[in-house]
Amino acid sequence: MMKEAYVSDQNFENTDCIQFPLDRGEYENCTFRNYSFEYADLSGFKFTDCDFIGCNLSMAKLINTAFRDVVFKECKMFGLQFSDCNEFGLSFKFESCLLNNSIFYKTVIKKTLFKDTKLTEVDFEQCDLSGSVFSSCDFTGAVFQNTNLEKADLRTSFHYSIDPNINRLKKAKFSLSEVHGLLYKLDIQIEGNS
Repeated sequence: MMKEAYVSDQNFENTDCIQFPLDRGEYENCTFRNYSFEYADLSGFKFTDCDFIGCNLSMAKLINTAFRDVVFKECKMFGLQFSDCNEFGLSFKFESCLLNNSIFYKTVIKKTLFKDTKLTEVDFEQCDLSGSVFSSCDFTGAVFQNTNLEKADLRTSFHYSIDPNINRLKKAKFSLSEVHGLLYKLDIQIEGNS
């Protein structure tokens, strides 16, 4: 059996993971900048205190991948199965990312920060997002079903459709201008004062 790599305090820039694959193992306090992981197999990798900046991780395999205190900034991350990740210590934050068609089904990611991120058609079904902050996020077509959004802050986010009858929303924060995203199932008209 091959020994897994341990890499710390390294910078990886302007490279393609398919042409120049990373050694499977643990990466700690590393920065990946403009690095393409598109369609890469990151199964079993461990990333701790790492930053991914301007990277493309679209369609990467994440079976038992560990993300612990990881920051994703300005990353393209289409079609990722976060539900396949290693659950132990799973924690990350997203800033100015494209997470379209990604799946967080049944993940426990409390107090996660999503900032200026597109979450188009993302699956949050049965996810625990309690205490999370969604700052200026676009939820067009995102799925919320049996999702825990207690104490979550969605005040600056938009285009969500969340059914209060099948999701936990206690003490969650929403803006008045987007309240129709909570009332859409009632088939009523909401009009502003003019």
